[in-house]
Amino acid sequence: MPQFSDIIVDIGRSVLRKRVAEQGGLLSGTDPTVFNTADPLRIWIIQVGIIILTTQLLSLVLGKIRQPKVIAEVLGGILLGPTAFGRIPGFSKHIFPTDSVPYLSLVANIGLCLFLFLVGLEIEASMIKKNARLSATIALAGMCLPFGLGAALSVPLYHRFIDSSVQFTHFMLFTGVAYSITAFPVLCRILTELKLLETTVGIVVLSAGVGNDIVGWTLLALSVALVNAGSGLTALWILMTCVGWTLFLLFPVKSLLSWLARRTGSIENGPSMFFMTVTMLLLFGSAFFTDVIGVHAIFGAFLAGLIVPREGGLAIVLTEKLEDLVSIIFLPLYFTISGLSTDLGLLNNGITWGYTVAICALAYTGKFGGCTLAARFAGFSWREASTVGSLMSCKGLVELIVLNVGLSAGILSKRVFSMFVLEALLLTFMTTPAVTVLYPPERRVRISATGQSIRPSSTEDPGAAKKSESGLSQKEQPELVDDAWRSRFTVILDKIEHLPGMMAITQLLQAPSLYNEDPGDAQSTSALSDSSPGPKKLPEVAVDALRLIELSDRTSAVMKGSAPAETMIQADPLLGVFRMFGELNDLPVTSSLSIVNYDSMATNVVEHAEDNFSQLILLPWLPPIPTSELAMHVSYSGDTSSPAVTPRPMVMNPFDALFRSTQTEKSASATHSHFIRGVFAQSKMDVALFVDQGHAPGERRNAGSKHHLFLPFFGGPDDRLALELIVQLCANPKISATVVRVKKIDSLSGGGVEKPLAAHLDNSGDTSANMRENNLTVHSFTHATMFADTVYGHATTQMKLQSETADNIIWSRYSRPSYSEKPRATVRSALSRMQFLETATPTPLHSITQQAAEKFQSLVQQHTRMLVVTGRSRRLAVESHHHELKGLMEEHGNVGPEVRKTIGDVATSFVVTRSYAGIVVVQAANVSS
Repeated sequence: MPQFSDIIVDIGRSVLRKRVAEQGGLLSGTDPTVFNTADPLRIWIIQVGIIILTTQLLSLVLGKIRQPKVIAEVLGGILLGPTAFGRIPGFSKHIFPTDSVPYLSLVANIGLCLFLFLVGLEIEASMIKKNARLSATIALAGMCLPFGLGAALSVPLYHRFIDSSVQFTHFMLFTGVAYSITAFPVLCRILTELKLLETTVGIVVLSAGVGNDIVGWTLLALSVALVNAGSGLTALWILMTCVGWTLFLLFPVKSLLSWLARRTGSIENGPSMFFMTVTMLLLFGSAFFTDVIGVHAIFGAFLAGLIVPREGGLAIVLTEKLEDLVSIIFLPLYFTISGLSTDLGLLNNGITWGYTVAICALAYTGKFGGCTLAARFAGFSWREASTVGSLMSCKGLVELIVLNVGLSAGILSKRVFSMFVLEALLLTFMTTPAVTVLYPPERRVRISATGQSIRPSSTEDPGAAKKSESGLSQKEQPELVDDAWRSRFTVILDKIEHLPGMMAITQLLQAPSLYNEDPGDAQSTSALSDSSPGPKKLPEVAVDALRLIELSDRTSAVMKGSAPAETMIQADPLLGVFRMFGELNDLPVTSSLSIVNYDSMATNVVEHAEDNFSQLILLPWLPPIPTSELAMHVSYSGDTSSPAVTPRPMVMNPFDALFRSTQTEKSASATHSHFIRGVFAQSKMDVALFVDQGHAPGERRNAGSKHHLFLPFFGGPDDRLALELIVQLCANPKISATVVRVKKIDSLSGGGVEKPLAAHLDNSGDTSANMRENNLTVHSFTHATMFADTVYGHATTQMKLQSETADNIIWSRYSRPSYSEKPRATVRSALSRMQFLETATPTPLHSITQQAAEKFQSLVQQHTRMLVVTGRSRRLAVESHHHELKGLMEEHGNVGPEVRKTIGDVATSFVVTRSYAGIVVVQAANVSS
């Protein structure tokens, strides 16, 4: 028996040794970088890993100076080639052995075909039709002059650096094409990042870039056909065949593909599996056909992208399915192949550098000069024309593709190839800085939704009235009955999870159309009354929904940015739902869409609100859940005797601490808070942040369409704005409110008792003497006390006294309206649904959160929703509640520091205690900023 077991063990060992030896792995001591033609995958994976890491690291660095990703990819390829890393002994031998390059090149060229297919998808025929005359002039001038300069420079280059076996006409043609081409994909990204797509310059450049790209690829196909042809007659046959294939694709095949897209439901529901299969077969079939007839395969792939239907955003969805694999893996491989062929060390003498400088100078002069003169001739100013010239000078990866085709065809030597690669890199790098200097935001001429040119006010036209996107000038904006009441709102929609909260807060903005004001009210001089005789109509509420989409590194994001605004707005699901919500609630909603970088989102929101003359910006936020052991579970049932709020132990998962399962939610909330704080810091108008609570899994909001607002009034401009807003909202009969004025005392001996004031008594007879003597309107006084201070405790004594005076005035104005200053009927109706209380307590946060919790429980029984409205209190705050808030966090659970920085201490106390009532945090406009 032991002998049998020994035999079995020996056989097993021999088999295992044989298998391991056959695999050639690390266990057998084999070098994993050794290239094996039978198994090239191992070295390919190593190459891909090094290439991706290099390009991504460079992209992070260059992205800080707003350079397109193509710069990082080209530089990464050059660094991995003989210019830099290739000089390290053994690097090229082990990482990029010569025998492995064909395999790497095969995958790179497959990716290049996919990329040219995506380029074809980016091109919209409608772009050419818009401003066709201007774009055709610029595109023609931007190709003829550079082509001529390139042809002229090719004469000395050919005699100095090119072998005589290469025909001069072939070299001249490639040089001219390389000079005249414009990198349309990179141009799209630069225009989107610099927010030029809504300007006249951006639209014309985009149209000219499309035409330039199509002609450029046609010239490239012509060049390759001439090189591959043995005689002139053969070249003619190649060109005729290529033209026939192009017409065949553009007409019958395009119609069949459109029919297939409609038949499979791909336009309405995205590309089906069958449609994707047919499209991929068509892509590689077209690339194969153009390759076998003597034209490069990339031209066939480009044609396949042109014929894909654009209806329903089908091209964008197709791009989304392919772009990640292409941009992350395939394109960096292609640029590495270019880098392996680029050796800047060959530029090793003065003559070579002289020709390199000449190549760069003439390339920029030809493009910049031709396009600038054409744009100036078309009617642009010199600044706009020079911007057009700078943008059209962008080369990027398109010229690199042309150069690689010339190198593979033997037309270009490695020295000349390196010269032109340096030129393409330099011109692409110059584009963004040049445009930023030549065409700053204050000089830009935008195109409105109605097609009008909106020129910013400047010294050239100081009297020009600023136009909004609705076409109204500043003088034509609606005049308010009461300055404190707001009628124009900008609602921000960025994520689907924020949509319910924005719908909830927007519904409160409905105000009754009041024509039957009490004529007796017209005799009053108060801000609460109508100073003009006769009835006066309240302005209609206007809501502008701004859809924010982050501009990512993906091509599809750029395509969305360059697509027609009307198409994107109509197709966006969030805007569609919000528009229907507005129609159902009789709220006029106008839609806008903006695709910007994350860092520019806050600035974009503020600028958009200013352009539309909005008086209040509404923002959404889902705060992180406090890390507490107990959470309040809100539920409602038909049995009114059951408790509305019951403690519920939170089930603690022991793996949460190990795997940090809640970290994603906190990170998302913290990231969004940076955007919100950016809007707060930059806005010169009022801002309201809706902190949405109650949508946690397993939780339910109070049912019903009635709302009750709860305002803890501590004082300061933000709290005064909150009180004015509540009075306006309570004009709606379905909204009521409780306002509690809170004063902090050292102990309860001072009388910490809540007492209702004598509010809403029209014949009370008493009023504030200070208000009568100074005849101040609270709104104007509020604005007079808005200082730039944004930190607790920095206000001077005089500023605090002014703020406290304004607090007393507005409190008396609404809680004890006098007979001599009788409110209008609208305000009286609102005040009749408001309850004013006062409380003095040493622990104000504990007191107001407890009162809010009790109010919330009573409202559940009444089928009424509850909202807590607070001021952000970041300017002229009466008290800092830091120590008490710290105690609340110890009792109920902690939240990240971004919460307190974003919404202030008072609102944070409601988040920490998990009241499950929505919170509205308002910040008054800072007119001094």
